[in-house]
Order: sequence, then C-alpha cells, then structure tokens
Amino acid sequence: MPFVYILKSINHEKFYVGSTTDIDRRIFEHNSGSTTYTKRYMPWKVIYTEKYVNLSEARKREKYLKSSAGRKFTKTIPW
Repeated sequence: MPFVYILKSINHEKFYVGSTTDIDRRIFEHNSGSTTYTKRYMPWKVIYTEKYVNLSEARKREKYLKSSAGRKFTKTIPW
C-alpha cells in the first residue's frame, strides 16, 4: 500500500516529505544515513502519514506537500 509521509528532524528544524510502498523500510533508510539529503539531519521522526490506493495518487499528494501551500500545512502538524 502506498504512503505519503512527513518526517521531522529531531535535532534540526527540517522536514522531509516522501512517498513509498514500504514505509518501514524507507524510514529505516532515512535514519541509517543511506539517503543523501536526510543523512545530514538524522535522526528523523515520523509526524504524519497518509495511505493511498495507488502510487500515482501518493506522488500527486507528495508533490502538493512540497509546494508552498503544502509546506504551510506541514507547519500546522503538531509534533
């Protein structure tokens, strides 16, 4: 099942938005340093997830969350 997720760096004021079909594996990758951008701001905490029927819809939502309006939404999520 595809997911869109938002991560918050525990030690920095950084957020990361992504989509995947295996959320546990993807979070492990972010926190193990195998992803170029996210390894600089480890460790990460999942603050938000959404489930989708197909990856295409999840990618559309990911793209929105990376837009200006989506970033405003991200900042309203309590963590």
